[in-house]
Amino acid sequence: MTSSNFLSIFGKRVVTLDGGLVSPIYLVLDHVVTSTQGTTLEDVFHQNICHTSLWSAQPIQENPEIIVQAHLAFLRAGARVISASTYQCAYETFGRSGYSREDAENTMTKAVQLAVEAKKRFLQDRDDGDSVKIALSFGPFGATLNPAQEFDGFYPTPYGPRAYSSESDNTNSFAAGEEAKEEEAIAALAQFHLRRLLVFAKQPDTWSSFDCLAFETVPLIREVKGIRRAVKFLYESQLGLERKPWWISTVWPEGRYPQAKLLDGQPVQPQDVVEALLGEGDGLPSPKAFGINCTTTFFLPLLLADVQRKVQELALGYKPWLVLYPNGGDTYDPVTQTWIESSSGKQKGEKWAGQVIDAVRNASSSRVWEGIIAGGCCRTGPGEIERLAQSITSLLDKNH
Repeated sequence: MTSSNFLSIFGKRVVTLDGGLVSPIYLVLDHVVTSTQGTTLEDVFHQNICHTSLWSAQPIQENPEIIVQAHLAFLRAGARVISASTYQCAYETFGRSGYSREDAENTMTKAVQLAVEAKKRFLQDRDDGDSVKIALSFGPFGATLNPAQEFDGFYPTPYGPRAYSSESDNTNSFAAGEEAKEEEAIAALAQFHLRRLLVFAKQPDTWSSFDCLAFETVPLIREVKGIRRAVKFLYESQLGLERKPWWISTVWPEGRYPQAKLLDGQPVQPQDVVEALLGEGDGLPSPKAFGINCTTTFFLPLLLADVQRKVQELALGYKPWLVLYPNGGDTYDPVTQTWIESSSGKQKGEKWAGQVIDAVRNASSSRVWEGIIAGGCCRTGPGEIERLAQSITSLLDKNH
C-alpha cells in the first residue's frame, strides 16, 4: 500500500501543476501555438465544448488526440502534474448527453488512459530522470447542473435547499432548524462522489495508473463533508484498495466562499472552510492538502493569510500541502456560457505568473505547509504555466 504523503510521490516541495484543459489550450493537433493571446479547443477546432454539459469530457471519445496534445502542451511548458480530463465526468452529465451508463464508464476510464499516453510520449525521449504524475480530477456536483453552479452552489434538493432560479431569490444555505435537511444533503453529495470514485476503483489497471485524487472547485462546506464521507466509504467498501494522496480545492469568487451562511446564520469565513476540510474531530479521513482554485490572484494574499492562521490553530500534528491554481483573471458567465476577458497578451501572462509565484513564496516562508503544488485553472494555458514553471525552478534552485 503506497504512502498518502505527497512528498513521497513528488520528491520535491514545490511542484508545477498544469493549467485549464479547456480554456486556453494553445495547440493545433501536433502543432503547439505559442500565441500569448491564447486559443481554445472551441476556437481552434470549432467544437461545441463550452456550450455543452461535458466540456473537456466531450473530445475524449470524439477526438482523443486533442486531449493527448493538450496534456503534452502543458508538460512541454514545464508542468509535472497533469489532470485527467475527468472533471466533468459523472453519470448525470453523460446521461443528459445521451450516453448509456456503460458508455459513461468507458469514457471516464479512457480519460485516464489518454493522460497516461501523454505521459508516456513525453517521457520516452527524455533521460533526465524527470517524472510526471497524474491527478484524477473530480469537479463538484454543481458542475453537472445547467447553468453550472461551481461558483454559486445553488443545488436542488436533496443536495441543497433548492435549485437555481432566474425568477426568484436563490439560497445555498440551510437555516437553523434544518439540520436534518443539511444531513440529507451531505449524504446525497457523498453518494454522488462515491459513485464516480467506484468507477475507477473497480478497475485495478485504471486505479494504479494515476497518482492522486483532486476534488476541485468545491463551493459548499456540506460538499466538503460529503467528499470526505465518500472517501471513507470508498476504502471501507473496497478493502485492500491502494490509497492515494488527495486534496480538496475550494473556490473563492470575489474573494468570498460561495456558501453564504452556516446553520446558525453566521456568515461563512475562511476558517470555517479550513475546519471542515482539515479538521479531525468528526472521525472522517481528511485530505492531506488544502486547495484554492479558479480564484483570481488578486485575492490570494489575504485569503492565504486567513487560511494559514486557521491551519496553525488546528495543530494537526503534521504539515498539510497547499494546492494553488488560480484562474487567469477572466470571468465565466454560466448563464450566457461566455468568458468576459480582463486583459490579454504577454503582459497578462507574466503578471499572472508573478502573482502566483509571490503567493507560493509567501506560503513557503510561512512554514505552515510541507509542500506546495502550483498551477492554473480556467483561462490559463501553456504560456502561463511555462512562466510559472520557470519561476518555480528558480525558487527551488535558490533554496538549495
